[in-house]
Amino acid sequence: QVQLVESGGGLVQAGGSLRLSCAASGRTFSNYAMGWFRRAPGKEREFVSAIRWSSGSTNYADSVKGRFAISRDNAKNTVYLQMNSLKPEDTADYYCAAARMSSDVAFYTRRRVDDYDYWGRGTQVTVSS
Repeated sequence: QVQLVESGGGLVQAGGSLRLSCAASGRTFSNYAMGWFRRAPGKEREFVSAIRWSSGSTNYADSVKGRFAISRDNAKNTVYLQMNSLKPEDTADYYCAAARMSSDVAFYTRRRVDDYDYWGRGTQVTVSS
């Protein structure tokens, strides 16, 4: 059974940093993409970033490009989202997700919530102004 467990959320001032972690278990993820999504109050869940476990290829939403960095630790089966220069509009619940993706074409084009099969329960990030 696949389990994704997020941690690292919290309250931070604008301009600050946080690092989210997603511990994955239950299967081998070598042919998977691991994604981060977020849902701000009153808004729909949106794509933030993703990484292909096998190649390390990364993908970012325009709103976070240059500020956020996704990475993975194969030995720990953990994916990280380093969030720098945080803004109040980054306030949201952040979710880790996993999806089987066997090509770069799929990886770079599949950003919808429905494209991902497994989800964590989320971790809350609040950025104060």
